[in-house]
Amino acid sequence: MRLKFTFPPTLRHADRVDCVGWMSADDLYSVGEDHMIYKYNVVQNELIKVAELAQDLYPLDMHWLPKGASLGGGGQGSSSVSGGKRTIGSDLFVLATSDGKFCFVNKNGRIEKTVEAHRGATICVRWSPDGSQFATDGQIRIWARSGMLRSNLVQSATPIFCVCWSAENDAILYCAGKHLVMKPLSPNSKQNSWKAHDQIILKCDWNTVNNLIISGGEDCRYKVWDAVGRPLFASQAFEYPITSLAWAPDGSNFAVGSYNTIRLCDSAGWCHSVEKPKDGSVFGLSWSNDSTQLACGCGTGRVGIGHIIERRLDWRHLEFILTDSKVITVSNCETELKDKIELKDRLVKMSVGFGYLIILTSSQGLIYNCKHLGHPALFDLRDMSMSLIVQAEKYFLLSDGINISVYSYEARLVSTPKLLSAKPDSVNINTISISPDTIAIRDATDTKSIIFFDVNGKPIGDGKPVSHAYEIIHLALDQTGSPNERKLAFADKFQDLFIMQVRSAGQNQRLNNQRIRKLCTNIGSFRWNDKNAMLAGIADGKLKIWLYPNVVFVDPSLVDKTTYRIESNDFGKNPSISDFLSSQITIRKSTGALIQSVIPIYYELCLDLLAANRAEEALQLCQYIADDSIYALIAVISLHNRDFDSAENAFAQLSNTEMVFCLQNLRSISSKEEREAELALLAGGNIQEAEAHYLQGNKPLHAIMLHLNEHNWDRFVIFYY
Repeated sequence: MRLKFTFPPTLRHADRVDCVGWMSADDLYSVGEDHMIYKYNVVQNELIKVAELAQDLYPLDMHWLPKGASLGGGGQGSSSVSGGKRTIGSDLFVLATSDGKFCFVNKNGRIEKTVEAHRGATICVRWSPDGSQFATDGQIRIWARSGMLRSNLVQSATPIFCVCWSAENDAILYCAGKHLVMKPLSPNSKQNSWKAHDQIILKCDWNTVNNLIISGGEDCRYKVWDAVGRPLFASQAFEYPITSLAWAPDGSNFAVGSYNTIRLCDSAGWCHSVEKPKDGSVFGLSWSNDSTQLACGCGTGRVGIGHIIERRLDWRHLEFILTDSKVITVSNCETELKDKIELKDRLVKMSVGFGYLIILTSSQGLIYNCKHLGHPALFDLRDMSMSLIVQAEKYFLLSDGINISVYSYEARLVSTPKLLSAKPDSVNINTISISPDTIAIRDATDTKSIIFFDVNGKPIGDGKPVSHAYEIIHLALDQTGSPNERKLAFADKFQDLFIMQVRSAGQNQRLNNQRIRKLCTNIGSFRWNDKNAMLAGIADGKLKIWLYPNVVFVDPSLVDKTTYRIESNDFGKNPSISDFLSSQITIRKSTGALIQSVIPIYYELCLDLLAANRAEEALQLCQYIADDSIYALIAVISLHNRDFDSAENAFAQLSNTEMVFCLQNLRSISSKEEREAELALLAGGNIQEAEAHYLQGNKPLHAIMLHLNEHNWDRFVIFYY
């Protein structure tokens, strides 16, 4: 992956350019020290002189009002929807100047309002993600979106060169000398400060999607931090100081600028590519909202526009490479043949999985079947701006960070689930997941809660969110099995991994808690298998594969025996799982290198046999493999499938006499309903199911004692009285 830069000959200022910003994916604004405001359309290659500022007005920074926000009133902003296309927050920006002022400037170059903000220069200005307020520095002040002063947040003895907001709009990050400081807006909250560099920090940025921080300074290094200040990556010392840096909105990449140098870096910190424009220091960097274009303002007055190319995707034996902004090269590793996909418009996003390649351009979406790439299914995107693709076996979803659309692979719109409290960028790759029948999304207003929908857009159960004790940072649905067995894996901010059964959600909070079980601690990355229920995760530097994660509900004592572990020094620091296809796991190291890990094929064979109700053949397979984990796998799956004979044989091989006696006792129960109730409690502790079987068998006393033993007092009182 690299940036292909062009420097339009007409787009040039007479002096250095600190301020660049995208009004839309096609329109770029630049403001230079020559007092000129230019607008450049990248599609039509058209330059427009928007306005000329006063000769005593020297711009230092600019920031467009975020999408999804509007000032309202006084003509200072607008919110409109035309044919489904949102143009919110695209007609006004704030300009910081060297004389201590900031100005509201509309897209036509007219200054709507000017406010004297500081005694010295206004070095930096940044809108909050929701557009309700913005911050300026020198000394950090918080302003209402109308321009009224709200608070003097920070008074520092050292100059403050950069400021940025948290995703929840509740904290400010700024650089003061060699330190980074995280200052909550709440007056009673404690700030977090740490020494980040050996020299003065010039720039910092905080991404709203991955919640990571980047910083750069006069020590000629850039660094990556998490939200509590723990170091994740530190670059080598380069030849020149870091003069600019910026996160891509989707959090997948960031750009770093210095003298005659622009680096494109992965979110983990390693460098994709280095460009060497001969235009002096890069003072301004700005990404387009779709994260595909980067604008840079240089010391010579020239403005460059970079397009991301050579993006690479793999699926089985196929490789897809974006060789130009409108051309994709397809390589077949089996036949060694190559083909090209030529697009009418600039590519915005592409994804491959489950046998389908999905391409989003600025005007339409294309769906290719990987078996034959001849004729794609098309759907219109002219009135939408989608930046996220998440695929499942039967459906895929698109999102612009706020709205969600679910499509079939025949390009048919299936549903548009309604989120009552969506926020800008609240829908991203970490907070949403789709399976063949279910959609899971983290609640935008409460990051501890998860909302579930059917793929047809209807809420599951009563529609109430399922709550967890702590903030959820990543979630993923499994891709196989029936809807009633759908499971969700999620990690919280303390890096604990949990498994949850989806279809029991939203009925009773106590019962919900019983359907959520902890699987692992200190998890770094996890991913479901594409063909079966295996779950891979990296914890404590080890690769763990849970062969049947549902074991935590059936028999938690068998979790260790049904877990396959791989230890390797090759993983390095902070590795992540890129793919889990069949029995092959692809891991990306913190250096960007990809390594392959393989689990024994007999695990997959055993799971396939058990899924086909061929447990006897799976037991025969065990005779040739000296591995107790296979017997444990057969035991727990057979128990879940009510195959008592196979489960008893497998538990006997494991010398688990307690479970053997339990299964024999189940056979001695004459009442079918009571037997099913006892089995529901044995294989997962499903209290609701057990209660239903007791009542169906006309045994209310058993139901009363069940809730009494479980301390489920609400249900106990209902039955007792």
